[in-house]
Amino acid sequence: SESVLLPGLINTHHHLYQTLTRAFPPALNKRLFPWLQTLYPVWARLQPEMLSAATELGLSELLLSGCTTVSDHHYLFPEALTEAIDIQVQAASKVGTRVTLTRGSMSLGQDDGGLPPQSTVQSDDAILKDSERLIRQYHDASEGSMVNIALAPCSPFSVTTDLMKQTASLARDHGVRLHTHLAETEDENNFCLKTFGMRPVDYLESVNWMSNDVWLAHGIHFNDDELHRLGRAGVSVCHCPSSNMVL
Repeated sequence: SESVLLPGLINTHHHLYQTLTRAFPPALNKRLFPWLQTLYPVWARLQPEMLSAATELGLSELLLSGCTTVSDHHYLFPEALTEAIDIQVQAASKVGTRVTLTRGSMSLGQDDGGLPPQSTVQSDDAILKDSERLIRQYHDASEGSMVNIALAPCSPFSVTTDLMKQTASLARDHGVRLHTHLAETEDENNFCLKTFGMRPVDYLESVNWMSNDVWLAHGIHFNDDELHRLGRAGVSVCHCPSSNMVL
């Protein structure tokens, strides 16, 4: 039989831990903010073996579709899951997938005007210390390496402005890339206007993220001027039409 050899596909944005809650009935058919608020309390109770299984399962599913390189955006570090990225490194090694694991973060909880519950957020200091540890321990910048680390504050509605700035500085000190969600829904645009007095792209610029070492997830609600500015800065955007149509 004749075969065709193709290069492996690359997935530029995933949440492997969410593999476990894909069919969670209370979260179905909701807009982004209510969907997150329904699932945050469930995710807050994740245990290490659950993340390991989710990572292994998600990567295996992707391999079956021809995807060999995966960027995972993991931003959930409740008390039982502070070693989340270490767990993912081991699971990815077991599956044999090339990965860019992004050390995500949430530091702006409900008590301070953010969206996530307090049980799912960490302090800026704890986040930055762990980010540096993970880069030193796992980031392999060599050609063809199997593990890269990137830094990825979750979104404007779940981290502080200061953390966005300090994360950018830390990433550039170590030569790693930056990633975050941006302009996924109009609710997020409105949150940025209300909280920061500016639209998401202006916010991105204000925290020193308008640069070619940055890639964004979703990026749906930009106007023409913002698209040109992002293009001039060399910012990349990855999005999945089917997931955004759900919202």
